[in-house]
Amino acid sequence: MCGRYALGIRATFVRHQLQEHDMPVAEAPDDDDLRQTYNFAPGYHGLVYRADVPDYGGGPHHNDHASAGEAEGPSAPAPTEPVEETRYKLQAMKWGLVPFWTKRNPDYGNVLKTINCRDDSLAENRGMWTTMKQKKRCVVVAQGFYEWLKKNGGKEKIPHYVKRKDDQLMCFAGLWDCVQYEGSDEKHYTYTIITTDSNKQLKFLHDRMPVILENGTEQIRTWLDPKRFKWSKELQSLLKPYEGELECYPVSKDVGKVGNNSPQFIIPVASSENKNNIANFFSNGKAVASNKKGQNDENVKAESQEIESTHNTGPQESRVTVDEPRTEDNAPVPVPASAATSVGVKREREADEDEDKDEISSPATKLRKGRAKIAGKYSNPPKETDKTRKIRKTQSATSNGTATKGSPSKSRDGSQRTITNFFNK
Repeated sequence: MCGRYALGIRATFVRHQLQEHDMPVAEAPDDDDLRQTYNFAPGYHGLVYRADVPDYGGGPHHNDHASAGEAEGPSAPAPTEPVEETRYKLQAMKWGLVPFWTKRNPDYGNVLKTINCRDDSLAENRGMWTTMKQKKRCVVVAQGFYEWLKKNGGKEKIPHYVKRKDDQLMCFAGLWDCVQYEGSDEKHYTYTIITTDSNKQLKFLHDRMPVILENGTEQIRTWLDPKRFKWSKELQSLLKPYEGELECYPVSKDVGKVGNNSPQFIIPVASSENKNNIANFFSNGKAVASNKKGQNDENVKAESQEIESTHNTGPQESRVTVDEPRTEDNAPVPVPASAATSVGVKREREADEDEDKDEISSPATKLRKGRAKIAGKYSNPPKETDKTRKIRKTQSATSNGTATKGSPSKSRDGSQRTITNFFNK
């Protein structure tokens, strides 16, 4: 049987492909009206190619309400007036045929029973397929179909994807019908796929396969001809195993869950293009790492050449550098050009250097001079005398020794006098 197939392409692309094989399409649904999926399941709306005939099918209109199991009576004589050229169209239909005499919408379980139609069940003019096989034949378009290989007594099922070796579209022989349920004005179009015995290539996989008609051949024109409204041996002979070349290979088990959809489903598991293959994951990782390493090496080399070129051609830096503990990365910073000559040279401090603020060129110079002043003041402390010892004993953290005991003195403007600068003492 055929219970899952792939149709992950747009209706416009299908139309173009059919026309390329001399299969005219006068009408086609919009791309948005069709489900595009690589995991097409029963109940989805697929693409059906058929003759543009009324809902009762090709041929004269009579006995449309025959019950299930009844064969139609003798056909009415063909009209004598000239017959117009047959038009063909693509139509979106639901997979799982519902016969026209059905009064209520069937449940999903019953729909599953009619997703396929055996070719041998059409050999006789009886059964539920009688009206459809005579007047409502169609072609179901697909990219390929899935079948599950059973192993370990059926405990393990491995999905396989089957497609044409030339990558052309698959045209399955099918039947369609139109039903209108009681109390509803809406018409529902549904279809089924005809199956036959598997060919030699697929015997290992399953004993049944869809009937595949060759694109753009007389087979399809005969199968879809609305003037052939009686079942014949010629039509029955078209339902046979496919004689062309097919490709069949294992694919991801994720396709087994309805609702999953990925283009990886039609790629062989062992293929280097399959992203889900764990072996490909590691090999791709190594390849990516190697490519990144090579690219990084080239980038580093290019950057080095650029830096070297900049240093060689740009203005030469003549300033020296000095290590500053205030920098977070401990990188040496350049000394200002005005102070570069004084680095590492011991000189005497001018008497009025602290008083003349205009000589300080920058905050960095001021900070450096302040540190030098403090370092010089405490690196070689003067010998302590009686006078200095007396001053040190009476010096307070809140007084500079100039204020008298008692309450703090106030300035003339009424503000309280603050502590003097310790560094300027």
